[in-house]
Amino acid sequence: MTETLTHDDYVRITDDGFSELTKLVMEEGLDALLADDMAQALLVANDVPAKDIAPHFERLELIAITFPSFADGRGFSLATELRRLGFDKRLQARGHLIADQYPNARRAGFDEVVITKELAKRQPEAQWLAHVPGDNETYQMRLQQAGKVA
Repeated sequence: MTETLTHDDYVRITDDGFSELTKLVMEEGLDALLADDMAQALLVANDVPAKDIAPHFERLELIAITFPSFADGRGFSLATELRRLGFDKRLQARGHLIADQYPNARRAGFDEVVITKELAKRQPEAQWLAHVPGDNETYQMRLQQAGKVA
C-alpha cells in the first residue's frame, strides 16, 4: 500500500522547530517495499524486527516508524537498533508523540518527528522547542561534566 503525506495534514518537527512536509510517497510495510524496487522510503510499525529492515538500508533514504500511542515506546527501541545496525540516513518518528518525548526521540536516533496538525495545535512549536536536547541532555552527561563519573 502506498501512502502520500501532504503538508496539509502533518507537521515536521526538528531541533529548529516546525516545518511543513512536502509531498512524500512511501511504502507501508516490508511486503510493499519488496514489491516496489523503486521505493526509497519505508513506513513501518514499531514492532518490526530491525534485522528484517537492515538488508534494505542501502536503497532507503528514510525510515518512518509509527507511534500508535504516546504510551507505546517500542519505536524508540527500534530506532536505536536501526542505528546500531548502521542506518545513517533520515529516521522519522511518526504519530502520537508529545513534546516531552522529543529528547527521547533524539537520543534514540530519530532526526525528526511528524505529527498531525491537529496535535500540533494542542502542543505548539514553543513546547517542542523547549524540549530540544542540549549538550548535557542526560543526568549521566551532567555527572561526567561535573567530574563525578569517569
